[in-house]
Amino acid sequence: MTMKQYIRKADIILFIALVVIGLAASAALTLSRTDAGADAKVVIESGGDLYARYPLAEDRVIVVPAPKQIRADAPAADSNKPASEKYDYYNVVTISGGKVSVTEASCKNQVCVKHSEISHPGESIVCLPNRMVVRIVSGGSEEGGGYDSVTS
Repeated sequence: MTMKQYIRKADIILFIALVVIGLAASAALTLSRTDAGADAKVVIESGGDLYARYPLAEDRVIVVPAPKQIRADAPAADSNKPASEKYDYYNVVTISGGKVSVTEASCKNQVCVKHSEISHPGESIVCLPNRMVVRIVSGGSEEGGGYDSVTS
């Protein structure tokens, strides 16, 4: 009895071809990623509503109170106090060097703070407990870019 050869020359060639195609596709996607550009904006939404829109090129620190803090009896914004003393629930968003990050948050899990910095259109950081979304959009696509598809 002879043992059957399970791996053949054609199998090895197919495997190598699939690896090469996968690497080429990965490189093409990486190289085709668009840069933010001068007209890129940082859009901050709190509770599903637009909270603020800032240019990505301008460095700043923004304190975003959670929706339950945005009301008439919320504490007055005293610039001398840290965010943790002004609001019970908040996020601190930092725009610096063309990158955006959440540097402080009142939520327990701190997923938004641990998230890496974002710098390209389409990227976002989400804080579910405080219902906040930070995303980068290119200058012409601030409303989400229109339709994805149309069916009849």
